[in-house]
Amino acid sequence: DFNNAHVQPTGTYHYHGIPESMVEDDSSAQHSSLIGFAADGFPMYARYGYSDSSDLTSSAKEMQSSWRLKSGTRSGGPGGAYDGTFTQDHEYVQGSGDLDDCNGRYSVTPEYPEGTYAYYLTDSFPFISRCLYGTPDDSFNKFGGGPLNNGNGGPGSGFPPPRR
Repeated sequence: DFNNAHVQPTGTYHYHGIPESMVEDDSSAQHSSLIGFAADGFPMYARYGYSDSSDLTSSAKEMQSSWRLKSGTRSGGPGGAYDGTFTQDHEYVQGSGDLDDCNGRYSVTPEYPEGTYAYYLTDSFPFISRCLYGTPDDSFNKFGGGPLNNGNGGPGSGFPPPRR
């Protein structure tokens, strides 16, 4: 839809990118608006965070993902050059951007002046977090694993282990 989201067959509404109509008043001159909470309870923001993650008075900047398009060609599978068509065309390069592998960082925010872990939606891959920093609420495990299951959790958990 116009917010880069849709409803799954289970009735769950979820995003694949920045909900543009929710952030149309956001500006690069200030920290982005709080747009929601992830399954682990940490806040989610669009695009802009403080340039100094520990200083509420620092200027805002567009958060950059640390995921990059691989170079070369795929070995096996569909073959061809890495062009971003597939999730596997990307790799996490620690420190190459502002954010960790879950597209988040520990930072002060307007709502959390003492600091919190927070996710940021970006205009480049992965756009929205594809993993969780913390432990998801049990309510997200209604359907035996559901959409958060990436194969790294414990038996039957349906979730990756917490990163804390």
